[in-house]
Amino acid sequence: MKNFRFTCPTTFVFGKGVEAEAGKEVKKYGTKVLLHYGGGHIKKDGLYDRIVQALKGENLEVYELGGVKANPDIGLVREGISLCKKEKIDVILAVGGGSVIDSAKAIGIGRYYDGDVWDFFTKKTPVEKMMPLGVVLTIPATGSEASNTTVVTNSENGHMKRALSHECLRPDFALMNPELTYTLPAYQTAAGGVDILSHIMERYFTNEEDCELTDRQCEALMKTVIKQLPVVMEKPEDYAARAEVMWAGTMAHNGVLGVGRVEDWGSHMLGHELSAYYDMTHGATLSIIIPHWMEYVYQNNIARFVKYAVDVWGIENDVFHPEETAVRGIQKTKEFFKSLGLPVSFADAGIDGEKIEEMAENCTKFGSVGHFIKLNKEDCVQIYQASLER
Repeated sequence: MKNFRFTCPTTFVFGKGVEAEAGKEVKKYGTKVLLHYGGGHIKKDGLYDRIVQALKGENLEVYELGGVKANPDIGLVREGISLCKKEKIDVILAVGGGSVIDSAKAIGIGRYYDGDVWDFFTKKTPVEKMMPLGVVLTIPATGSEASNTTVVTNSENGHMKRALSHECLRPDFALMNPELTYTLPAYQTAAGGVDILSHIMERYFTNEEDCELTDRQCEALMKTVIKQLPVVMEKPEDYAARAEVMWAGTMAHNGVLGVGRVEDWGSHMLGHELSAYYDMTHGATLSIIIPHWMEYVYQNNIARFVKYAVDVWGIENDVFHPEETAVRGIQKTKEFFKSLGLPVSFADAGIDGEKIEEMAENCTKFGSVGHFIKLNKEDCVQIYQASLER
C-alpha cells in the first residue's frame, strides 16, 4: 500500500430521533448558530420545528439562511458569509443533504477570509480553517457529512462547478436518523444511491495491486447498496434498509476506502460539467457517465474489471475470455442504473451534444483528470460522445 495519513474526527450520532440532540451538540461550539437548509421540505414534515425547538431549548440564538438548491451556488454562500460576519455567528447547523452541507462548508471557510470565497475554489488562496459545523442529514448520497470536500457552482462565471478538499472541511458532528429519509422521492433516493456507489468506485478502480483489505471493504459496501437500494425504492419506510443505505453513504466517502491507494475521480469531474451546464442531479450525471467511462478505460486493466464483475456482481469468470467477463460487469452496472429509473445516456436525460466541446474544455481547464487513466480534453470528448445514446 501507499503511505497514508487518515483522520476522521466527525462524531456520528445515529438512530431514531437523534435530531432532538441538535441543541445539545451545537451548544458545545457556541451560542449563536446559523441554521442552514434548502427548500420547504423540512418545514412541511415538521423537522424544522423540531430542530428549532431543540436549539432554543438550549437557549441558543438562531439565525437562518434557507434556499440552498441542488448544485449549491456561490451567490447564496456569499450571503451566508456576510450574515456570519455581521452577527458574529459561532457555529453552523446544516439540515439537509450534500448541497446544504457543501454550502455550509463554503460559508464556514469564507467566514475567516477577507477576500472572495471563490478564491479557494480557483486555488488562488489556500484554506486554513472552517467554522464549527454540525449536520442533520436528510439525504444519504454525497457523504459530505463525513468528507473533507465541498463542491460549489459559480453560475456567474461560465458554469463553473469546482470541488475543494481540506481536512478542516470535515463536520464536527452529524446527526443521522434513517427515518428522515422515508419521504424522499424515489428519483432522489435512486440518484443518492448511485452517488454512494460512485464514491466507492472512484476508490475501487485503481491500478494499485496490494490493497486487498480496502478492495474487500469496497466490494462489501457496493454489494450492500446494490441489495438495499431496490428495497427502499419499493418500501420507503423499511428502517433496516434505509439505515444500511445511510451508513453506507457515510462509509463510502469518509476516506477510509481510499487509504493506501491512488483514487480516480475522472467520472466525477465529467459529471460535474453536466450538473453545471444542465443543472442535473449529481447522481443522475453519474448514472450516465460511469458506464461509458468504464467502457472507455477497462482495457487499461482488464483484471480489475474482471474482479469487479465477479466479486461485486457475482458473474462467473470466463478464464479464457476475461474481456467478456469485464464487459458483462459493465453491462450489469448500466442495467442496474436503468432499473432504478435513472438516465444512462444524454438522450435519456433530454440533453443534446451541443455543449460537449465546451464541457470537455472546462473539465480539463486545470489539466488532465482521473488517475486510473489520465483523461485529456479529447478523452473527455469521446466519453461524452459515447454517452449521447444508450
